[in-house]
Amino acid sequence: MSPETKRTTELEELLIDAEADDEVVQASHPLVSRPWLLLLGLILVALNLRPALSSVAPLLAEVSSSLGLSAAQAGLLTTLPVLCLGLFAPMAPVLARRFGAERVVLGILLTLAAGIILRSSFGEVGLFAGSLIAGASIGIIGVLLPGIIKRDFARQAGAMTGVYTMALCLGAALAAGATVPLSHYFGDRWTIGLGFWVLPALVAALFWLPQVGQKHGAHQVAYRVKGLLRDPLAWQVTVYMGLQSSLSYIVFGWLPSILIGRGLSATEAGLALSGSIVMQLFSSLAAPWLATRGKDQRLAIVVVMLLTLGGLFGCLYAPLDGLWGWAILLGLGQGGTFSLALTLIVLRSRDSHVAANLSSMAQGIGYTLASVGPLAVGLVHDWTGGWSAIGWIFAVIGLGAIVAGLGAGRALYVQVSSERL
Repeated sequence: MSPETKRTTELEELLIDAEADDEVVQASHPLVSRPWLLLLGLILVALNLRPALSSVAPLLAEVSSSLGLSAAQAGLLTTLPVLCLGLFAPMAPVLARRFGAERVVLGILLTLAAGIILRSSFGEVGLFAGSLIAGASIGIIGVLLPGIIKRDFARQAGAMTGVYTMALCLGAALAAGATVPLSHYFGDRWTIGLGFWVLPALVAALFWLPQVGQKHGAHQVAYRVKGLLRDPLAWQVTVYMGLQSSLSYIVFGWLPSILIGRGLSATEAGLALSGSIVMQLFSSLAAPWLATRGKDQRLAIVVVMLLTLGGLFGCLYAPLDGLWGWAILLGLGQGGTFSLALTLIVLRSRDSHVAANLSSMAQGIGYTLASVGPLAVGLVHDWTGGWSAIGWIFAVIGLGAIVAGLGAGRALYVQVSSERL
């Protein structure tokens, strides 16, 4: 098998296992007694990894008005879950090795449900505390779920990557588009609009319960990767992951408020965000395939980031008559930037052990970096009283992502070593 063919095969099995340091996990292909039930459970769990993030934005103005939040506090509200994605992601492998990935997913689904209830039912304190719990829960499940997919569907990893991506996008789009109509239907109560998303979390927990009894063998052999934090290429991959994620979570947290400020209703703004997220599905599947057809990924990174910036500036400054065109452009760009960030983790790693550790570094540090973007938008809006200056934030983050991506997109490997413990 040629090196290029081998790298393409690795790309098709893109999902990185939180337990991938375990040699037994990677070498074996456990039999699943009821694969259809596992697949359904995985889809339902994945559907819950974005609604807690994308449901707040369309109601942010109403929530802020109801609780008397300043723009800076609203910025903190959009930042807190993203920060938790990074801070709590490293806990996932530790919990999985201690209790088993299936048990952890079930338990964290319940904490996610508790966080959603807390933020929608207990005023300002509950809003922030619940957002913290929800973000932490999503951060842990987001690391564990791909590992379960890779372990139990090893021979269909490429197809399952597509299913996983579709479920993420669908969950985000549904929450962005349906939260405002739901709150209006129940008497203009934003608490019900936000609290509704506890139901999918509980349904997912119910369908996931049978997986807790499954056994997948012992996990005894582990590897340690040394030198990752000293490797410049690893940092370029991490910074690219963080900056493109920052733009994504700015869109999740603030795009509806920006559009409402420009004259759209909350429902129209939520639908625009929902439509943009749906478009991410197409480019998230196509961009990695196209990017691996060239000698490296630098051109692809520049193209998808320029599409993203074009869509952002169009939504911010262009006439509203063409809004849907800019929203589509934004979705196509952001779907590509996210999937390329995941792709780089595989392509810059010599083996799966390095890839697992690079994935942990890119998600843990990258998502922590990403949280600065939504907070900066809230602060700048608070200082200026408008949205026009937000374009500078888009430009700085976008250009930074391009610079980091030009380094991360080179056809090189991170220079680290892995050793058996």
